[in-house]
Amino acid sequence: MLTAKHKTGLIFFPAFDWAISPTHPEREERLLYTQDQVLEEGLLDIDGIIEYKANLVEIKDVQRVHFCAPDERSVMTESHFISAGGAKTIADAVMQKKIDKGFALVRPPGHHACRVVHGGRGFCNVNNEAIMIEYIRSAYNVDRVAIIDTDCHHGDGTQDIYWHDPDTLFISIHQDGRTLYPGSGFPEELGGPMAAGTTLNVPLPPYTSEEGFLYAIRELVLPILDEFKPDIIINSAGQDNHFTDPLTNMNFSAQGYADLTRLLKPDIAVLEGGYSIEGALPYVNLGIILAMAGLDYSSVREPDYNYSKLRQSDQITQVVERTCDTVMSNWNARELIRMRMKSNKQFDKRRRTIMYDTDGFYEHQNETIRICTDCAGTLKIDSTSDVGQHILGVHIPRKACHACREQGFEWYDGASKTSYDMIICQNRVDDTYMVRKKS
Repeated sequence: MLTAKHKTGLIFFPAFDWAISPTHPEREERLLYTQDQVLEEGLLDIDGIIEYKANLVEIKDVQRVHFCAPDERSVMTESHFISAGGAKTIADAVMQKKIDKGFALVRPPGHHACRVVHGGRGFCNVNNEAIMIEYIRSAYNVDRVAIIDTDCHHGDGTQDIYWHDPDTLFISIHQDGRTLYPGSGFPEELGGPMAAGTTLNVPLPPYTSEEGFLYAIRELVLPILDEFKPDIIINSAGQDNHFTDPLTNMNFSAQGYADLTRLLKPDIAVLEGGYSIEGALPYVNLGIILAMAGLDYSSVREPDYNYSKLRQSDQITQVVERTCDTVMSNWNARELIRMRMKSNKQFDKRRRTIMYDTDGFYEHQNETIRICTDCAGTLKIDSTSDVGQHILGVHIPRKACHACREQGFEWYDGASKTSYDMIICQNRVDDTYMVRKKS
């Protein structure tokens, strides 16, 4: 009988009652074929591979991360509560040392959901990984977290949530945003003034194969992880880099995904995208599970795989190497970049327009952060959407100094209820969430 080298937990949640449309690629079959493959291959008969059932995430868990307008239940279905709850459940099992590693194979996905949520974008309503991370920070006193997002689409929502957090390393490896939704994720996107350099983006050219992905992991990600020294490593395990995926233009394989997992050694993986329902997902997930468990995956191979046809060109190899050099230079220069971004300012501001492509409207944000030498800085976001909600969200970070806490309360108490539909204070120091709504 086979025994897993690393005790590995799995959660499956196909979300039978949630789909954008019956024929949309983000539908329940994404996980049903994987479940069938896992059962057929007898993975759950292996000693040390354990299946768990997802619990629902609580409203309080969502409120640690998001400002939901008009409220959490308006932007989440029961499937969203269970999907995020699946990530939380597998995290509990890892943190309580019931298992060594965990893989939450859940949908709906989450990595395009930003801190402010007015609806769905990129098939995502709430950010499963961020909800899970802030839960384990609260429940288990975890501090430094690394998130490696290997979905083909840039994880712009996770980037937004951790843009100002120097204790969270976010690295996104994805298809170049000039060629794919959401059109972001370039090396110059580095994070806010107190956290510049802990957001790192590695845009890869279309038709990059496993050679390019694994080069980025070995030559860039692993050295940075060694230096950052996270308490836990999270993999946003999107699988739409596969050569058969209908939405993307990459040439990754099931073997490549397994190799990536073996190199990265994530503590927890959470499923994101991946839309080649029959030709890729059962094989990719099988390879990832075996790699997490420390078992042989050399026989995992999808139909129509031909390495010689999928191998990347020399030109792509050169682009990948140059991009990795640029990102590493940004990482090494992060302290200097932070000093320049602060530049004796009291506040830093940015304006953004965010497209909610799934629900078909735009959000307009004015963001202000207090420049601070002692903590990550208190943040406020003035947000309006085309669907009518106008909110002010104040975020006081986990390690906020006294001055930043006072600034956050001043912004919250001083905001006029006649100007906003909702005024929110997300106080992570006390783990509280206060809301004032228009009378």
